[in-house]
Amino acid sequence: MKDVIPQDEFNQRRQQLLQLLPTNSLALVAASSEVTRSNDTEFPFRQNSDFFYLTGFNEPDAVLLLINDSNPRSVLFCQDKDPKHEVWHGLRLGYENAVEALAVDSAEDLDTLPERLPELLQGIESVFYPMGEDSILAELVSEARDEVSVKARRSGKLAPQSLSDLRPNLDAMRLIKSAAEIAVMKEAARISTQAFRRIMRFVEDGKHEYQVAAELHHEFAMNGALHPAYGIISGGGANACILHYTDNRDVLRNGDLLLVDAGAEYQGYAADITRTFPVNGKFSEPQSILYNLVLKAQQAAFAEIKPDSNLVNASEAAARVISDGLTELGILTGDAEENFKEQRWKTYFIHGLGHWLGLDVHDVGRYRNSEGEPVSFKPGMVLTVEPGIYIPEDAEVDEKWRGIGIRIEDDLVVTADGFDNMTAGVPKTIEEIEEWMKSQ
Repeated sequence: MKDVIPQDEFNQRRQQLLQLLPTNSLALVAASSEVTRSNDTEFPFRQNSDFFYLTGFNEPDAVLLLINDSNPRSVLFCQDKDPKHEVWHGLRLGYENAVEALAVDSAEDLDTLPERLPELLQGIESVFYPMGEDSILAELVSEARDEVSVKARRSGKLAPQSLSDLRPNLDAMRLIKSAAEIAVMKEAARISTQAFRRIMRFVEDGKHEYQVAAELHHEFAMNGALHPAYGIISGGGANACILHYTDNRDVLRNGDLLLVDAGAEYQGYAADITRTFPVNGKFSEPQSILYNLVLKAQQAAFAEIKPDSNLVNASEAAARVISDGLTELGILTGDAEENFKEQRWKTYFIHGLGHWLGLDVHDVGRYRNSEGEPVSFKPGMVLTVEPGIYIPEDAEVDEKWRGIGIRIEDDLVVTADGFDNMTAGVPKTIEEIEEWMKSQ
């Protein structure tokens, strides 16, 4: 596969995190475990994002230790090779091969970790791990710390006095993407863009929402993205007003819009696109009016995607467009300025403008700093911009607006002078969509 992040970069991330840790500290990050789907079958394995970010290692049941003492180092505890297991479930790297393959300083058998961790904690003052995420890891740390405490009188080495959350440092690192990460994300976006162009020519009256999802998944997999980054949303008609609609069971009907929210996961990184388009290839007048309002809101938000601006500014720009537009259409009644200030537009624009994007589709990273101020955009940040309008079938508005749900979402990389829209290749204006859908 192309666009694979080089192993040197994973090593550089570990070194960077080590430098952020205080002296005489130890950090732990655990891999995911396989999860049973039914009886003796498992869900497709998906690695813990923090663990993958620091190792590039895609096997279950492993723990990475970063030790910042007089000899800063990385230690990986992973499963040993086991021919009897491997003949059924696939090859393992094995701790004997991990140092060379993953560029960690040393590697040991995972089975020895409960015994080895108390030894490694002696003389350590602070322990860092992702708190609240992994109860097994937390219990392992607690038991090892208790063991060191019991032996402290004889050894003279105190147990760690401080337990802290690793995520603030790690989240801040992950928020700014490297050139290699952006290259991988652009490939995820390219694959996803190609898939959306495909489904726009696939839909027609009588097909099912799940068939649209299947077409997306097929295009992802045929291009090296084996899994969607999240559950595909394929909502026809009023189903588009359900934000996380994943049943995908209904029949597509002539005259309805179809809202599709999907993205490929490529080399661990997510794309996240939404487009809304007519099943029959032609927008009705009410659909066109609301669609162009959402598109205008996205364009207003785009103007704020640049260094030293922030998501709050972009959100307010989009909300102002939607609020004023809904007031002008009579969907919101009363004074336009009061409607905006009182946030009455939230009745129909019911979610945030966007989110960080990366190894997780809703990626880590703060939106406000410790003083409560919005985090400023910086080059290398990647986010979605996805305004929407959703008018349920029982809304007390003119009947022509009811049952219409519209969202438009793109994936943007912040650059030194603005942004790069990685998903601009998906038809988006009414003219582009209608032209693309009829040219089959």
